[in-house]
Amino acid sequence: MREYLELLRRILGEGKPRADRTGTGTIGVFGHQMRFDLSAGFPLVTTKKVHLKSIVVELLWFLAGRTDNQWLNERGVTIWDEWASAEQCARFGRPAGALGPVYGHQWRNFGASRLPDGGFAADGKDQIAWVIAEIRRNPTSRRLIVSGWNPLEADQVALPPCHTMFQFYVQDGALSCQLYQRSGDVFLGVPFNIASYALLTHLVAQATGLRVGEFIHTLGDAHLYQNHLDQARLQLTREPRPLPRLRLDPAITGIDGIRPEQIVVEGYDPHPAIRAAVAV
Repeated sequence: MREYLELLRRILGEGKPRADRTGTGTIGVFGHQMRFDLSAGFPLVTTKKVHLKSIVVELLWFLAGRTDNQWLNERGVTIWDEWASAEQCARFGRPAGALGPVYGHQWRNFGASRLPDGGFAADGKDQIAWVIAEIRRNPTSRRLIVSGWNPLEADQVALPPCHTMFQFYVQDGALSCQLYQRSGDVFLGVPFNIASYALLTHLVAQATGLRVGEFIHTLGDAHLYQNHLDQARLQLTREPRPLPRLRLDPAITGIDGIRPEQIVVEGYDPHPAIRAAVAV
C-alpha cells in the first residue's frame, strides 16, 4: 500500500489549504492516480487497522440496491450514521435513516420514476446487471461503465456521491476497474474506497469467469482535513506490512444474494487503528 502512503506524503508536502462545506478546512491536491495489482494481494491498508466488516457490508448494501441506514445498523455497521441522523434527514424532508437515492439506488435503479409517496418505482436501469451481462457477451466493449452520479438527484441525497463513475476493462482474461472519485477524504474514506472497489472487481471477475487485473483509483479533490494531519503523519512513520489475500466462496456466481461470510480476507496483520473525527 505504498501508493496510498505516497498520496499522504504528496498532500502533506504539496497540499494547499481550502475551505470546505463542513467548516473543518482541508489541505489537498487536485488530480491523483493510484494503481493496484490485485493479483499481488488485497489492497487493504496495513499502516493502520481498517474495519473490514464495514467495507464488506457496505458494498453488499450497495449491490442490494438499498438506501436505508437501518439495514446497515442491523448488521453492526455505523459508518453512515452521521448522515442518517434525524437532523440531517430532516433537511431533505425524509425520516431518520432514509438516505435518499444514494449509491445502491443509482447502481441498481438509475433514472427510476418518482412515486407519489416520495419513493421510486422499479423501472430504472439496473447498471450492475447490465455491465455484468455486457462483460460476458462483449468483453472488449469500451462502454463497461456504471455511473453513481445523477445530476437530477445529486441534491436529494444525504451525501452527493463521492465515487461517481467506474469502468471495467477486460484484457487477456483479466478484469480491471478504474474509479473516478470527485472528492476523497484521504485519511478516513479513501482506504475504504480502495478496498471496496478492489472487492467489487473480484466479485465481478468471479461472476464473469475472469481473473483480476488492476484497480486504478483516480481522484479529483484529494484532501486531508485539518484535524487529520497529525494522524496522517503518524501513519507515515509506520512500515507497511504484507498485503492480505482475498478468498471468495466458489458458490458466488453472480452479484446478488452474497452473504458477508462468503467473503474472507486472510493474513491481515495491520498496525493499530488511528482514531480521527469524521467531518459531516
